[in-house]
Amino acid sequence: MSRKYQRLNVWRGAMELAEKVYLITRHFPDEERFGLSQQMRRASVSVASNIAEGSGRGTDKDFVRFLYIARGSLQELETQLFLSSRLAFHDELEKLNQDVDPIYAMLNNLIQALKGA
Repeated sequence: MSRKYQRLNVWRGAMELAEKVYLITRHFPDEERFGLSQQMRRASVSVASNIAEGSGRGTDKDFVRFLYIARGSLQELETQLFLSSRLAFHDELEKLNQDVDPIYAMLNNLIQALKGA
């Protein structure tokens, strides 16, 4: 049975982004296994997880609060993507940023819709 959040394009996009983050961090240096790699994985999972958790809350106000948390995690991940690119751990920054931007926009749009703006 599909839950309401699973039908949200923003959740689907966040899941795809998390999958991509897991795939690229597999190739990070071994010394980053418990450093930047884990932080990036946690941040990417946090985006989709907070969308799902907020959707399961009883009110739009609670949902919005979790969407703000998801947006913060997305910005955290974006910073980590920039850093990992600057450290030459991967060369997929542009491609991944093309995934980040629409998720950020969808989060903002959903927040505004739920706030009644």
